Amino acid sequence: MMRAGLVQLTIGDDPVENLPETVKRVRSAIAGGARFVLTPECTNSLSSNRVRQQSFFRSEAEDATLAALRDEAARAGIWLLIGSLGVLTDDADGRFANRSFMIGPDGGIVVRYDKIHMFDVNVSETEVYRESLSYRPGRRAVIADTPFGRVGMTVCYDLRFPHLYRMLAQAGAEIIAVPAAFNHITGSAHWEVLLRARAIETGCYVLAPAQTGFHPEKEGKGRRTYGHSLAIAPWGEVLADAGTKAGVVFVDIDLAEVMQARDRVPSLVHDIEFDGP
Repeated sequence: MMRAGLVQLTIGDDPVENLPETVKRVRSAIAGGARFVLTPECTNSLSSNRVRQQSFFRSEAEDATLAALRDEAARAGIWLLIGSLGVLTDDADGRFANRSFMIGPDGGIVVRYDKIHMFDVNVSETEVYRESLSYRPGRRAVIADTPFGRVGMTVCYDLRFPHLYRMLAQAGAEIIAVPAAFNHITGSAHWEVLLRARAIETGCYVLAPAQTGFHPEKEGKGRRTYGHSLAIAPWGEVLADAGTKAGVVFVDIDLAEVMQARDRVPSLVHDIEFDGP
């Protein structure tokens, strides 16, 4: 049995101002007994202004949020999933990476995952997003090997692409992380049902730490996220729900539940090739 702590945040666009609250919540998760702590997507900054992003995003080597959270993991000897950070890249077009990090108990970066699917959607006349204008998509699915299980790494909009989750589970993932800054409109309609579906389809624990509430921008209109960080069992039950306030929720992971779910419905080994349409 292993205890995980899902951190729920309400951040703004300035990484320096956001960091103290993030560290506080991570320490709260550790104090609550979590040996695996997960933060949401956009842990360092939630911004829609590319000029602002360019001014305060940094490379991995210079990112203060990454450095501070690596120190926290090493100090406490825990595993820490940084849901994602906006980081600078060497891409010719200047786009950033939306990058998730698994940090080991020595503070080292075990694996990195760049979000594959970009949130380019028209939720409503006033809720239009074009993530691909600022961020370039990743190209590689990633699993992190840990003492408490194999963790498949995904981010937010990836949730709508079930083939990624099936691929991760068939490659050995027992836990799948879905850190998110899920839109408040689509979140209300789809967040829980999609997370439960991904857990049921894969027989994995699904851990989804999220941003919540209104996120102000110094140069921009700000945005709202749905919250409700969720932990889902391999059979599809909701084990923890953080609601809509910043904080931490806990869940105890028992990999025997993964094996039991997959033994009961072994759909991961029932693929059949077919033609059409």
